[in-house]
Amino acid sequence: MTPTEHLDQLLARPEPLLALAPMQDVTDLAFWRLMARYGGADVYYTEYFRVHPDSHLDKPILASLIHNPTGKPAIAQMIGNDIPSLVRSAKELQHYNIAAVDLNLGCPAPIVYKKCAGGGLLRDVPRIEGILGALRAAVSVKFTVKTRLGFDDTETIDALVPLFAKHGVDLVTIHGRTVMQMYRDGVRYDLIGTATSNLPCPVLANGNIGSHLDAAAVTQQTGVRGLMLGRGAIRNPWLFEQIRQHVRGEAVFQPTAADLLTYVAELYETVTMPNTRELDQVNRIKKHLNFFGPAVADAEGFLSEMRRCTTRAGLMDVCRRSF
Repeated sequence: MTPTEHLDQLLARPEPLLALAPMQDVTDLAFWRLMARYGGADVYYTEYFRVHPDSHLDKPILASLIHNPTGKPAIAQMIGNDIPSLVRSAKELQHYNIAAVDLNLGCPAPIVYKKCAGGGLLRDVPRIEGILGALRAAVSVKFTVKTRLGFDDTETIDALVPLFAKHGVDLVTIHGRTVMQMYRDGVRYDLIGTATSNLPCPVLANGNIGSHLDAAAVTQQTGVRGLMLGRGAIRNPWLFEQIRQHVRGEAVFQPTAADLLTYVAELYETVTMPNTRELDQVNRIKKHLNFFGPAVADAEGFLSEMRRCTTRAGLMDVCRRSF
């Protein structure tokens, strides 16, 4: 069975499709492996491949496709705005074991959107249409898109939906915020629902889904085919399995403080690079632990202490006391 056939099989089930969100410098090959040990997602999106006229496919990201340890379909995500380069990279990516090529229209990082890539493209709908048409012609596997509602308004999604339908996009993930909102409160699940009702392809909802109850509420409100989870899964690797348990009507596993501490220890080993100073290793995991605030009672205190840590022992002590 090809990865595309595997994805079709997953989409044919009645249960919601669960995807691990692409997060740059976080959801790499080692992190995929760790997530799979905890039940994992149904489909995994790579970190984005930066695409421009002089670009080459990033070898560390390619490793996720070549050595995919999850047993689940992988989707290769690209970010960029140069049509010939995007077409070239899409064709190159299809030489690897992928279920789909994904176009990033949602990254809110200023360094990205100021170059009119990622979420920055949402300010140029005509250019998006040109990209969609060129990539649809170049991609023989599934062609998917991950987008936000707009750059600084929520009306852009209304212009995008007919373009996604026109160009035969096979699956759309919608993050229910604008680029300028970043990750602040105010996710518009209602607008995800409206887009879902007007799209002929499956839709995944993304944005602030941190528990199995959130997942159930968002799925019911929007009518989406599935969910994409990012920050919630980083702080709670059991989340995918908890959602499945809830859907099946089973008792939902509730991790203890000891379970969470064991996970942090495994996460530390996962992100550790060979021949790296302890301080650099500690600083590397802080990117992941920044998402743990909602999991602890005193989020502000935890984050403040954690960010000042310089040793593994000190970091684990902060986690032990906070959990």
